[in-house]
Order: sequence, then structure tokens, then C-alpha cells
Amino acid sequence: MRHDEEFRSFAESRQAQLLRSAYLLCGDFHTAQDLVQTAFGQLYRGWRHMRRAEFPDAYAKQVLYRCYAADRRRKRVATVALDLVGEAADRSGGDPAAVHGTRAALFEALALLPPKCRAVVVLRFWEDYSVTQTADALGISEGTVKSQTSRALGLLRGHLAEATFDR
Repeated sequence: MRHDEEFRSFAESRQAQLLRSAYLLCGDFHTAQDLVQTAFGQLYRGWRHMRRAEFPDAYAKQVLYRCYAADRRRKRVATVALDLVGEAADRSGGDPAAVHGTRAALFEALALLPPKCRAVVVLRFWEDYSVTQTADALGISEGTVKSQTSRALGLLRGHLAEATFDR
């Protein structure tokens, strides 16, 4: 395969996964698309070296998270409310209405987190990154990851308690 064809194949196979992660980070579908596009631009520029990487998926995600962090630093704007995207009902046999309500409350609470807290939560609990991997991906210290995780979980608990109380 040629350089362009290899990259196109890689990008097509990873686009949905990166878009989901980007959406969870920024809470806006269009911004998520922009982030993925920016990440793919950076990946393409370094593709000759990256295609030989042992873990290209991890490298692609790291580029995505750094694009997100750089975008947040540049803009310094308030987060956008998370628009819920329809998803299939839980396949575990649970009540779809209850699953949707819980999922919606969680997404809404996630959208209320400050950008750095949201990024840490997405990486640690959605992507299952370790503290060290999260720190590396975001370019912050491990101590910052730990403090942001603690802060984010406290905020999520508060938001979810309010959502439950309001029902």
C-alpha cells in the first residue's frame, strides 16, 4: 500500500472510536468532528514514523487528547451543554427507559464538569487509562491527574445527587 492509502485505511478504521472519545471530551458533536480532523491532520504529517509505532491506536488517542487540551487553552471558553445522541437500548435486558435516564443524567453531569476534569474522567474511566497514561496524554503531572480525578468525581456525585433529588 502507498503512504496515502495506508493512512486512509487507518483513519477510516479509527474515526468512529476517536469521534466518540472527542465527543465525550468536548460535549459537542461538531467540535468533536473538528478535533478528530485536527488530530488526523497531525497524524498524517507524521504518518511515515507513526505507522511503525508499536501501538498506533494509543498514539492516535494521545494526539486527540493533546489537540483537545491545546484547543481548550486557546479558547478558554465555557463548555457547551452535552446534546444527547440516541443510542441503542441496553442489551443486558434492563429497562431501556431507566438505562436511558441514567445515561442521560450521567452525560448531563459530565457536561457540567470543567474541561480539565472532564478530560481526566474520560481518559481514566471511559478509556481506562492509568494515572501515568492520563498524565502523559494530557501533558500534566500525575498529581494533577489525581487531584482532578478526585475533584471531578466529587462534582459528578453532587450533580447526580441533584438530578436524582429533582426527580
